[in-house]
Amino acid sequence: MWVSAGIVAERRRDNIALVGLMGAGKSTVGRCLAKCLQHNFLDSDAEVERRAGLSVSDLFNQRGEPFFRRLEAEALAALASQRRVVLATGGGAVLSATNRAVLQRCGVVVYLRVSLDHALCRIGVGSSRPLLRDGDPSAILSRLLAEREPLYRAVADYEVDGGGTATAVAESILEQLGMAR
Repeated sequence: MWVSAGIVAERRRDNIALVGLMGAGKSTVGRCLAKCLQHNFLDSDAEVERRAGLSVSDLFNQRGEPFFRRLEAEALAALASQRRVVLATGGGAVLSATNRAVLQRCGVVVYLRVSLDHALCRIGVGSSRPLLRDGDPSAILSRLLAEREPLYRAVADYEVDGGGTATAVAESILEQLGMAR
């Protein structure tokens, strides 16, 4: 646990936002957690794709990362305003101070922490992830984690090991939040 229960209680507890490195399981765990809580599941990358009419990969290729990040910020702001949701964010959403503030206002933020090896295994060889295409995926992911982990920790109310099954990780989150079934 990163913050006192009192600080989290001051925020909306009806929403949970998941942050972490690509391959941490944010979308998979998020779906499971939403089902357990009977909340809606939202995915910021899916919302960006819906708004743009292009895949994240195509957005990066055709319009570049800065354009993608602008769409991501708009999508996060819209999604975070909803109630009773579990929100899976893109791995780089925390790069923006504005996005971090939006996430903290949204509700409880959980950092899903995984090892590099675990993330690489989940992502798979020949990944279509735009940030992993130009070089050694392990080295790139290691650099991304070094850059982003302080931001994940800064925005998170809780840190949970994301290395288990989706059900086990969701149960761990519920336990941390005092909502265990």
